[in-house]
Amino acid sequence: MNKKLKTDAVDHLFQAVLCLKTPEECYDFFEDLCTVNELLSLSQRFEVASMLKDHKTYLEIAEKTGASTATISRVNRSLNYGSDGYDLVFERLDS
Repeated sequence: MNKKLKTDAVDHLFQAVLCLKTPEECYDFFEDLCTVNELLSLSQRFEVASMLKDHKTYLEIAEKTGASTATISRVNRSLNYGSDGYDLVFERLDS
């Protein structure tokens, strides 16, 4: 975990996210918390990660998601050298 990220404010935000129970609650909370562009960027990165996990090419990913090669590369770096957060979520979603 990045020590710069670990703050009381971030802990409080994560506790708020963990208390959400339905997709509708998530929509309501994240619509209040984020701009439309911020939320679309987060969802795009998650979609890119999913496609990279499925061994799609950068070209396929860029065409389907509209993500830049820089974004795809950044997500790929997180998948390969990050904190394994994507892997944890994908594993839980697959169960």
